[in-house]
Amino acid sequence: MLYHPDKHRDPELKTQAERLFNLVHQAYEVLSDPQTRAIYDIYGRRGLEMEGWEVVERKRTPAEIREEFERLQREREERRLQQRTNPKGTISVGIDATDLFDRYDEEYEDVPGSSFPQIEINKMHISQSIEAPLTATDTAILSGNLSTQNGNGGGSINFALRRVTSAKGWGEMEFGAGDLQGPLFGLKIFRNLTPRCFITTNCALQFSSRGIRPGLTTVLARNLDKNTMGYLQWRWGIQSAMNTSIVRDTKTSHFTVALQLGVPHSFMMVSYQHKFQDEDQTRVKGSLKAGFFGTIVEYGAERKISRHSILGATVSVGVPQGVSLKIKLNRASQTYFFPVHLTDQLLPSAVFYATVGPLVIYFAMHRLIIKPYLRAQKERELEKQRESTASDILQKKQEAEAAVRLMQESVRRIIEAEEARMGLIVVNAWYGKFVNDNSRKNEKVKVIDVTVPLQCLVKDSKLILTEASKAGLPGFYDPCVGEEKNLKVLYQFRGVLHQVMSADNEALRIPKQSHRIDADG
Repeated sequence: MLYHPDKHRDPELKTQAERLFNLVHQAYEVLSDPQTRAIYDIYGRRGLEMEGWEVVERKRTPAEIREEFERLQREREERRLQQRTNPKGTISVGIDATDLFDRYDEEYEDVPGSSFPQIEINKMHISQSIEAPLTATDTAILSGNLSTQNGNGGGSINFALRRVTSAKGWGEMEFGAGDLQGPLFGLKIFRNLTPRCFITTNCALQFSSRGIRPGLTTVLARNLDKNTMGYLQWRWGIQSAMNTSIVRDTKTSHFTVALQLGVPHSFMMVSYQHKFQDEDQTRVKGSLKAGFFGTIVEYGAERKISRHSILGATVSVGVPQGVSLKIKLNRASQTYFFPVHLTDQLLPSAVFYATVGPLVIYFAMHRLIIKPYLRAQKERELEKQRESTASDILQKKQEAEAAVRLMQESVRRIIEAEEARMGLIVVNAWYGKFVNDNSRKNEKVKVIDVTVPLQCLVKDSKLILTEASKAGLPGFYDPCVGEEKNLKVLYQFRGVLHQVMSADNEALRIPKQSHRIDADG
């Protein structure tokens, strides 16, 4: 009714009303037709522009159209699956830095260059794997690795074929060969026994010059409760052992206790990890492991430093292992691992520098490099988003301005009615990006005046907005694409001023007693 051309006599307003009325008419046509409404509910506006819907039978119900969409989506997922290789890789570089703490200065006084500690790379390991989906149930996996330590090394290559046999299980056959070991044949089976219990069995035959070396590993797991898993593992063959562990994983913590009896290693291990609920997904962890090989205490932390990267550091202190610092960087599906061996003895100085050094370096890099880089990257993405949506936003702005002009007469009548009953009157309303924090004072405020559109939505001295972006309301548009937005309203109810600030997607209901401005303040 507000946009109907016959309600406006001014030629310019009449033209603007016709354009907006046509948009309302298009929306009505889509939402009043069960088929197009079902498409819109699933796809949104983009779905209405897609080709091929003309072949869908008109008699289909919304539920059938939704099933058709899900079928098409599954087909697209299968096509995407065929193109995926899901590469995974690990690069590990072992560093011997014991010369920093265990130097024999007297022996090397006369050796040229002996005044500088000797830090060397003593081992490296590189592994890579790719997956090639053959069908919806069959996947081929190719993997390989290369390792070297103190000048000696070797490598191997493996090929595996995995088939999903049912919703309850899958099987995998593996073939491998290497220069240090002979051919390898393996078979792995996974099966859900019950909804809360599963079993995994891995059989392997390793061929070598000494003969055939068989191996068998079986893992039985059960959900003890919503967040807790129990595992029983039996390994026969090379390094036979029995292991039992309990893992509890919640939103804020991860706890593991494990006990192993085996040859040559038996041990008990307890570890705990606390997950902070912050934007950087910070985690701190600690563990204690004691067995026939000695005792190891580890503690460390990890943090998300970008959208796809997680950086972590762990200090390992043990007898007789000594002190080590392990640095790990996860970048998408690639892992870079740098174990740095500092000393063979338990030296307090090594423990101190292994703990404090990475913290100082991280905070310096985060402040001087990472934070400025992420800020610049975010600005580039926002600028790119603004450029791609500039024409659309300009059109929305013109439509919003036209809608505000068409609302003037209706708003005048609403205000007169509200004043007569001492009801709800919107004094001022702004929508967009507000900067209240002193640390962000250099950022530009980007808001638009939405007093008229909000007053137009007032009915019977009430204003109710649902949980959705307010940029889609009549007379609104997005003044700052990709940035956090709020709605600030100053309104009068029963002659008393009220004020409220609402997030963009937050529901809003006014008037409320809690919005009242204290006259003494």
